[in-house]
Amino acid sequence: MCHESPTGLDAKAVAGPVATIARVRFPVVLFDLDGTLVDSGAIILASFQHAARAVLDRDVPATEILARVGGTSLHEQMRAIDPDRVDELVSVYREHNLPLAETLEAFEGILDVLEQLHDEGRRLGVVTAKRRESLDLALARIPLGPYLDVVIASEDTARHKPDPDPLLEALRRLDATPAEAAYVGDSPFDVRAAKAAGMFMVGVTWGRIHGREALDGADAVVETAEELLGIL
Repeated sequence: MCHESPTGLDAKAVAGPVATIARVRFPVVLFDLDGTLVDSGAIILASFQHAARAVLDRDVPATEILARVGGTSLHEQMRAIDPDRVDELVSVYREHNLPLAETLEAFEGILDVLEQLHDEGRRLGVVTAKRRESLDLALARIPLGPYLDVVIASEDTARHKPDPDPLLEALRRLDATPAEAAYVGDSPFDVRAAKAAGMFMVGVTWGRIHGREALDGADAVVETAEELLGIL
């Protein structure tokens, strides 16, 4: 005989998602965007180099540019290149970068990871230093949106990674605690932000923006989407 809940639903059907969530290690998983979900390193580098050449008439080494990607704001990154021409550099960067959103792709296996985590009843989110406009363009290109319960862009907090505020804001919106959550990212700024927030941190190596050595301090480092699922 089928026993129904007060709502008329099969009791096992009601208990199923709850039981699944109870078994998982992290009910909440937050992700960085660039270099973690989205293969954007090449276009970020190209836009920085274009801005430096157009505004300053000089080349900036790729290593110098990429070392700053993923932390603070674009204005702060440009200030490190030339503190007197920040606004010009930012404007030219964005003019070059925004149309390139049409070329973005998710990393291999990432959509499958999100789908599986979502199907398990996890709550998922993106926490990025990108502006909302750039983030929305990326989400329009790559179908991440259906899996996401929260999205934090640079406008959502006054302080940015490596400060923990963006991660803590995501947890606040989800009514979750740091102990329930993992953060997945590819940069030293991600590592520092997650640890400062009291979250488990998983570093990924496939982004090609930062080297593996930049992930020192992460609780785990993975090289494939399959490894990521195993950790989570």
